[in-house]
Amino acid sequence: MSQTYAIIAETREGKLRQVTFEAIEAARQAKGENDQIAAVLIGHQVSELAEELARYVDGPVHAVDRPDLAVYHAEATFAAASAALNELSPSAVFLGHTAIGRDLAPMIAARLEAGQISDVTAIESAEDGSPLYVRPLYAGKAFERKRFVENAGAQIVTVRPNNFPAAEPLPSSGPVVVSSASPLPSLRSAVKEVVRKTSGKVDLTEAKIVVSGGRGVKSAEGFKPLERLAEALNAAVGASRGACDAGYCDYALQIGQTGKVVTPEIYIACGISGAIQHLAGMSQSRVIIAINKDPEAPIFKIADYGIVGDLFEVVPLLTEEFEKALS
Repeated sequence: MSQTYAIIAETREGKLRQVTFEAIEAARQAKGENDQIAAVLIGHQVSELAEELARYVDGPVHAVDRPDLAVYHAEATFAAASAALNELSPSAVFLGHTAIGRDLAPMIAARLEAGQISDVTAIESAEDGSPLYVRPLYAGKAFERKRFVENAGAQIVTVRPNNFPAAEPLPSSGPVVVSSASPLPSLRSAVKEVVRKTSGKVDLTEAKIVVSGGRGVKSAEGFKPLERLAEALNAAVGASRGACDAGYCDYALQIGQTGKVVTPEIYIACGISGAIQHLAGMSQSRVIIAINKDPEAPIFKIADYGIVGDLFEVVPLLTEEFEKALS
């Protein structure tokens, strides 16, 4: 008997987020041969995005389009998602391990009386063919493989951004159902204003390249060379907790155990010593480049490439060379 795997899509500034396509790829790896993938899209004026999303799934796309869903609100989004999931009756639900995904997933799991596996970075196959979900432990020092108990009901999975390849479009599109859903419940809170504090044009958690600064940048002004390098590389700017605590930048840029977890293809650490709390947020990056004038800095122990030197001399030189090469 075929089953349905549902994706909760995420949007940002009128576009589908990259992690949505990565969640679709994860679902493709987990599902059986005869199973289908459906999608749930929640927001306002999302009909075009629903058509785009339909190119990647072979099941229906349920788009809930309401003006009061234009901005993410936990209670409202959960109510709309629950209505859509009730129609789909999925055996599994996949979300990105993002701020929104981490907020919604446990609520959906409780509503569906489902088990949940979070922060999945890979999917392997058990001897019986069932999926094994790989997730990091102890700040990335170890990994565990988990599976859902057979016949345990619905399953909830969140996938870490930048760990699965983005799904490729299918030859044919699934059907699109756009609705306004049933009236939302009385909400206990309301979103009055959204203040965005970003690291630039590129989303930090989904960036392929991250340029990050630590206490070695010395001041807020010291981040400007890093921002120029990031602009040249179409990268996001991040920071260590030390830089944030010192007031050099906003905590929205913080990477580490108490900040964001990133897994870019290239991570450039500038003036970062490499404290264990910071490594917890970036040690799974594919290539790590460290720039530090202290040759004994712990960051060099995990770096693939290291430059011993003053970042205020090295970073502008790198920026100049990258601009020449990329022009």
